Amino acid sequence: MTNPARSAILLDGPMRPADVVAVARHDATLRVSAELERTLRAARAVVDRHLAQDVPVYGLTTGLGAGVDTRLSGDDLAAFQARVVDGRAIGVGPALPREAVRAMMAARIGGMAAGGSGVSLPVFSALVAALNAGAHPVVPEFGSIGAADLAPLAHMSRGLLGLGEAEWRGDVVPASVALARAGLEPLPLGPKDGHALVVANSLSTGLACLRLADIDRLFDWSLAAAALMFEAFRANVVALDARALSARPAFGQAEVAHQLRMLLGGGALLETGAARRLQDPLSFRCIPQVWGALYHAIDEARRATEIELGSSGDNPVVLADEGLMLSQGNFDLTAFVLSWERLGQAVAHCASATTHRIMTIMSADMTGLPRFLSPLGASRSGFQPVQKLASAMEAHIRHLALPISLGPIPVSDGVEDQASMAPAVLAKTEAMLGHMRHLVAIELIAAAQAVELRGVASALGQGSRSIHAAVRGEVAALVEDRATGPDITRLAALIAASPAPSGEATLGGD
Repeated sequence: MTNPARSAILLDGPMRPADVVAVARHDATLRVSAELERTLRAARAVVDRHLAQDVPVYGLTTGLGAGVDTRLSGDDLAAFQARVVDGRAIGVGPALPREAVRAMMAARIGGMAAGGSGVSLPVFSALVAALNAGAHPVVPEFGSIGAADLAPLAHMSRGLLGLGEAEWRGDVVPASVALARAGLEPLPLGPKDGHALVVANSLSTGLACLRLADIDRLFDWSLAAAALMFEAFRANVVALDARALSARPAFGQAEVAHQLRMLLGGGALLETGAARRLQDPLSFRCIPQVWGALYHAIDEARRATEIELGSSGDNPVVLADEGLMLSQGNFDLTAFVLSWERLGQAVAHCASATTHRIMTIMSADMTGLPRFLSPLGASRSGFQPVQKLASAMEAHIRHLALPISLGPIPVSDGVEDQASMAPAVLAKTEAMLGHMRHLVAIELIAAAQAVELRGVASALGQGSRSIHAAVRGEVAALVEDRATGPDITRLAALIAASPAPSGEATLGGD
């Protein structure tokens, strides 16, 4: 793939999560290579041969789900594909955001590009053209249980058939109007095309690409907050010693400790005897271990997402080289979902530790600083009310970390008795990251205040100094009591939108 930061991405191989983000958030366009067109034609030729032979093929010459035992008549093959789309448009709830729809469309294109869908080239090209033109069907949030995102993809496909509603340049209009304004024709569905459009996990995969970009940026900001909190508490940097960590090389901890050492580099905290105590609370001392677990979980979720984005989850899958169409269960997302559930639980551990550090830095008994970090004394509330917000955010994150992927009831006459709830897993991950941004913002604000009260702002490490400046660029120091909610909101927005200051190179990327 070409660099996703460019305005056009050439489809000549597997898409990357960053490509989907470029399309979804920065309106990058897709170009289809001649080699990919040959791949799609070869797969379609296999579909056409099976159709000509009139053999039973799921979703091509038979019905779907419990209707697999029903053969389709020759004059019903194309009409059936339109019914596949229309009949599965059962979504309800608020419309997905524009970026989610674009991510889903891009992910479906990426899955088709793997060559196993058997979609016709005109339909594939029309899907690419709609995405490039900015015609976005209105897709309700709820309807998929994660055994292929049938409902969201059906609403997407229905919109591109000119049915329902679509968003065009900020306006929601009848889908037929959006297509006309974009200079597009409705999708030309042929045999298997409707099924090929909906039988994938493209919403889940597209959302995962967006969440990876979000968690990468948040991870870096969270480490930046931890580094500034180390300075504020005068924590013992022995906990970051590479020699000690190598005695038990748990996942990610060496990388996290290295990044923290780089952020603190050049500052007085690294000098012998600078620490306030021999051993700090575990929420300080175990940052390499806890954030290392998150680092590892992000890597696992990234690899799981890359597999889904660059592979054929279609059923049946077309194997062009062998001339086969094989029914299987490659659409099942158990491994993918477990990776994301695990990531959510790792975020919850980090949220808990972050909240503990926030409470600690505001405790006069623990720090020797003014209670609740108020420079005007106990007649002021200082940051005490903010503790309630931090506690609430941590509780929400901990609740959302509970698994949702277990237990969907069987559907389709018991034929579909396994599902992953993948879209719900990605939705709760998004909510967790939103709450975590607020926690990180609180930690940054509290640490910046404590650094100043301790009088060590001039002795910060190079990275810590940049972090402190970034906080003060958005939020003034707290002197007299004031509304701090707007401060936290503003800094959380910065965390969502901007790269974190770094001591060297950040661990994540966008």
